[in-house]
Amino acid sequence: MDETTRTEIEAAAFRRLVEHLRERTDVQNIDLMELAGFCRNCLSTWYLEAADERGVPLTKDAAREIVYGMPYEDWKAKYQTERS
Repeated sequence: MDETTRTEIEAAAFRRLVEHLRERTDVQNIDLMELAGFCRNCLSTWYLEAADERGVPLTKDAAREIVYGMPYEDWKAKYQTERS
């Protein structure tokens, strides 16, 4: 597989993961951390780091909005529940 094709496939898989996480608002970040060792915030941090490595200006809030599909504070107010 050539590099361009690999990158396109990885990008498509990333987009599908983000779409899935946006759809599964019932799954809390703490659940993801406990089961998978990463959460939406981790994913947004990795996105931010990749942008930084390429010299692309991006803020932490903008990276989170890319992953959450809305401002992080809005997502928390709408979907985050108290940990039991």
